[in-house]
Amino acid sequence: MHKWLVVILLAALGLLQYKLWLGNGGWQDLQEVEQRVAVQEADNVPMRERNARLAAEVTDLKTGLDAIEERARSDMGMVRTDEQFYWVPGVAIKNELVGINAGLVSLPGAIPPSSEGAAE
Repeated sequence: MHKWLVVILLAALGLLQYKLWLGNGGWQDLQEVEQRVAVQEADNVPMRERNARLAAEVTDLKTGLDAIEERARSDMGMVRTDEQFYWVPGVAIKNELVGINAGLVSLPGAIPPSSEGAAE
């Protein structure tokens, strides 16, 4: 009787060990999940850095006018009224900025076009 009890307990222990090491949700699955987590964490590092940069830019845009001015100059080609815009031939700029800046730049002493003359 005692001998059968030991055999049954050893069989149960062997079955539990099999499930632990080789079964569904066992040690091998844990290792695979940990490996996938490590790969995903490595993929997330550049995204976290990008998010931090964007958060800093949002904060800067909400609090300071310097960032807004820089954005207007670089993205939209805007020039302040007290500045002169000089176009240097041979320097590559975006085509849409040429059209935007052409409307903003006037020659010194030139009379700007009026909307009344265009209606006639």
